[in-house]
Amino acid sequence: MPKPTGPTNPQLKKLLRLLREQGKKQKARIWLDLAERLERPRRSRAEVNLSRINRYTENGGVIAVPGKVLAAGRLDHPVTVAALTFSAPAKRKILAAGGTLLTLQQLMEQNPTGRGVKLME
Repeated sequence: MPKPTGPTNPQLKKLLRLLREQGKKQKARIWLDLAERLERPRRSRAEVNLSRINRYTENGGVIAVPGKVLAAGRLDHPVTVAALTFSAPAKRKILAAGGTLLTLQQLMEQNPTGRGVKLME
């Protein structure tokens, strides 16, 4: 049986380390859970469409996606979305709706305790 290697992307390794440190320091389970989900194989990471974000958020909500945000559907209210990656059309639609795009690290720096952040998978 092959030995699991985990992510090889150096930026993702750094993000995982920061998420774990912040989660332990702030006792914020959301950052530890996010790190655990990002450690999965790439093919198992979340792919979330805008229609789902629109359905489960309110005006001004904050969402963290441990994977990629895709552009299927529409977004009719402004939300802050932090994800590992975004498709180009998804970026345009989020910004057109008055929303904000963040990296997961930026979200962690802005909200160290993780209060009010929904994890969407």
